[in-house]
Amino acid sequence: MRTDSVSATPSESAVDLRTILDDLRTLVLAESPSSDLAAVARSARTVAELIGARLGRHPEIVGVDGVDHVLLRAANPEVLILAHHDTVWPLGTIEQIPYSEAGGVVRGPGCFDMKLGLVQAVNSLAELRRRHGEGIVDRVSLLVTGDEEVGSSTSRTLLEEEAKRCRAVLVLEAAGPGGALKVERKGVSRYRLEVTGRAAHAGLDPETGVNAAIAAAEMILAVAELRDVAAGTTVTPTVVTAGTAPNTVPAQALVDVDVRAATVAEQHRVDQSIRRIGPSDPHATLVIHGGPNRPPMERAMTEELAGLTRRLAGELGQAPPTTMSVGGASDGNFTAALGIRTLDGLGAVGGGAHAPDEHAQIAAILPRTQLLTALLGVLLRGSPGPAGVG
Repeated sequence: MRTDSVSATPSESAVDLRTILDDLRTLVLAESPSSDLAAVARSARTVAELIGARLGRHPEIVGVDGVDHVLLRAANPEVLILAHHDTVWPLGTIEQIPYSEAGGVVRGPGCFDMKLGLVQAVNSLAELRRRHGEGIVDRVSLLVTGDEEVGSSTSRTLLEEEAKRCRAVLVLEAAGPGGALKVERKGVSRYRLEVTGRAAHAGLDPETGVNAAIAAAEMILAVAELRDVAAGTTVTPTVVTAGTAPNTVPAQALVDVDVRAATVAEQHRVDQSIRRIGPSDPHATLVIHGGPNRPPMERAMTEELAGLTRRLAGELGQAPPTTMSVGGASDGNFTAALGIRTLDGLGAVGGGAHAPDEHAQIAAILPRTQLLTALLGVLLRGSPGPAGVG
């Protein structure tokens, strides 16, 4: 693990929409595909400089296995804000989907998922600092990871360690439709089934071969039967490959399987069942790679913060956001599984995540930032809550 410090000069100006949009443009132009570690490193530096400029603090760039994460670690943390700066978009996407502000929306790769949420968090903290002094920021840690889109394998330990120091975790992932808070996320498991048979000439002596493709097909059907519609559990074979030539009995086949489950019990049931599956041909062998990647984010760990957020929205004159369950996972899955109060979906309102029409609604930016500021104020127990939040 490597840590570097980034210096900064504080900015005392109050938050406004133009500031947020300018900050967002800066981050969107710093393209950061998860698979390009040099780009992620450049993005981390840009994020750290932005945090420093807005908060007058010195965030660390924490390198873990070549991936750079940005951490503003509070002295006495009560709340952890989670965000990520990596995206699914390859370098050069900014040329095809340039940053723009038109028609009431902002566009650009990563604007919705989730660079706007990150910018809203930084500017919310800046507003709290401006109103209530430096001490209030000493009670909030901000972690911006660089590998969330690819499973958080290098950041998981770091984020869990930071979360354990706090009473609550706020995840600035994009909101659901209409600004919905995400109070339930399914856990994710990923598997690769590696089937090995024996090659043979498909015309001359196929009977001497062991067909890995047929064995894999049997297991695909068996795996798919593990789904449970009533429980919301999906088990989906996705990528399937087999064989080397059209006239050869396949000696190997690979099957990737995606599993989503709403409860730990369901995630465990599917995991145990997959490991009991085997090929019917005794001459074929199976090796199972993978397993649970993220635990479920269960409603019991989110409903208290969701209720508080909805109440604060009403006090701010906003329509209380709805709540929803989603199949996709986030880093909030990890913190909720630790037994820490967690709320997700506090970020941008818009749509098109991972799609060419990715966008965020400009009209929702200030209200959403105001709501986050009010929520932080209440959680930090030293600020007056929504009254006077600008």
